[in-house]
Amino acid sequence: GSTAGGMKMIRAVLLYKQGRREIEKLIHPSALIPIKLGAKPVPDHVINAVWGFFALYILSYVGLSIAMTATGADLVTAFSAVTACLNNLGPGLGTVADNYKDLDNIGKWILCAAMLLGRLEIFTLLVLLSPAFWRS
Repeated sequence: GSTAGGMKMIRAVLLYKQGRREIEKLIHPSALIPIKLGAKPVPDHVINAVWGFFALYILSYVGLSIAMTATGADLVTAFSAVTACLNNLGPGLGTVADNYKDLDNIGKWILCAAMLLGRLEIFTLLVLLSPAFWRS
């Protein structure tokens, strides 16, 4: 758990280390280069999960930003409001620099979805929305 939503630093570090490993593998194709946090190697399934989270995070960010622009919000307002809500980090820029009162109701609902995605984490929300979860 964490007190903030959005992308956690540990995931960013793992993505960076994975990127470095891939560059090293281009130089030394037959090398076995483990990704380590501290002294412990990180299993590949964890790295795959982090990449999955990152992909869903980017898709959510782009999709929610496009939805916000479809409500009539300018690009600065749409992207910064989604960033603020998806990461639970406070005010945005543009129209939402002070507050969100000038947004229409659809825009506010989109940002509510962004807050839920950011706060509950994308995987958690996907599990809750999965029919297989409710059948078990």
